[in-house]
Amino acid sequence: MNPHPLHHMQTRHNRVVTRKLVLCLGISQLISWGVSYYLIGGFGQAIATELGWSQRVVYGGFALALMVMGLASTLAGRLIDRHGGRFVMTAGSLFNALGCASLAFCHALPVYWFAWICLGVGMRLTLYDAAFAALARIGGPQARTAMSQITLLGGLASTAFWPLGNLLTVEFGWRNALLFYCIFALLTIPLHLAIPANRHGHNGSALPAKPAAPRASSRSELILAGCLYALINAFTNFLNAGMSAHMIGILAGLGLVASASVWIATLRGVGQSLARLCEIAFGKRIDPSTLTLAACAMMPLPFLAGLYSGTSMTAAFAFAFLYGACNGILTITRGTLALDLFDHRTYGTFVGRLIAPSFMLSAAAPVIYASVIAQFGEKSGLYLSVALAVLMLIAALLLKLRFGKARR
Repeated sequence: MNPHPLHHMQTRHNRVVTRKLVLCLGISQLISWGVSYYLIGGFGQAIATELGWSQRVVYGGFALALMVMGLASTLAGRLIDRHGGRFVMTAGSLFNALGCASLAFCHALPVYWFAWICLGVGMRLTLYDAAFAALARIGGPQARTAMSQITLLGGLASTAFWPLGNLLTVEFGWRNALLFYCIFALLTIPLHLAIPANRHGHNGSALPAKPAAPRASSRSELILAGCLYALINAFTNFLNAGMSAHMIGILAGLGLVASASVWIATLRGVGQSLARLCEIAFGKRIDPSTLTLAACAMMPLPFLAGLYSGTSMTAAFAFAFLYGACNGILTITRGTLALDLFDHRTYGTFVGRLIAPSFMLSAAAPVIYASVIAQFGEKSGLYLSVALAVLMLIAALLLKLRFGKARR
């Protein structure tokens, strides 16, 4: 007996987001995160030492890039909706390459700021949110698994590029190392050109059956869901930026020796990767709003454990590992939850508008944490984190109660 025609159409539809595409985007995420977002962690001190600039000036460039990401967010999402990820993410590769090259030849502040503006645009056009929007445009509601899969390689960016950047700096100097980064950025162009131009529901890729409607459809539902989604992501990005800048310093300030603080902080990456693997293995069975609520419910725990990390190595391990696990899950649900809540046909534009404030807020996080810690001590930074985590939990609970019911 021949299979039903619907089976053929469904198989063809599910293959729109192919393994090749997932691999290409996964590799591009690994490289793009490494040459842009994590660049300052590998080269910041070398730049400050050679050019004689203060830490505030050097790391202020990264803050400027995050602000540019926020300003460009809505336009970037709209461009992906209209033209697809191939055009937009390829342009992002060029901006990342230009930013790295400009830093390599930088001797004055105007060039330094220009370089970070380029990197800010490049980050918004190449990192997770752009890739998620591109996948949503291609795969529609079926893009959830692909969104999870591409984060696995992206999560290893700091693990790969911090040691690589240090090796290149030792061998060739930081300026030549950044020229290598420029080449790496250009290598992502063919990966982004592999993104198909088709849209879900066109060119015969859609199923004849009507797909499930988004959970938020009316104007009032869109406003409520959008506000709660934006709050969760704004606080998530704020905590991520703050912990990226100060986790090692907090551990050291609470009593751990510097070397122990560094390697314990690396457990954050281990927790992040393991949590993402678990989501890929079992996440299909869990509603995105439930997964978001679970991660937010756990989020206060690592910061509470961190309060005791000065006297307990176990608490220090729990602080770094559990925070990484929670953050790893919330990185994925930033894409899958939006795909569940909102219309995939306008995913890029609508989500781009919602996440714009989170980039602006995260730009201020390192400075705010530094001020709080300097004024009140390291534990105050953890108390601030607990308060933000509780607010995230409240927002996630409201979202689950209102939009977490099963659809017909």
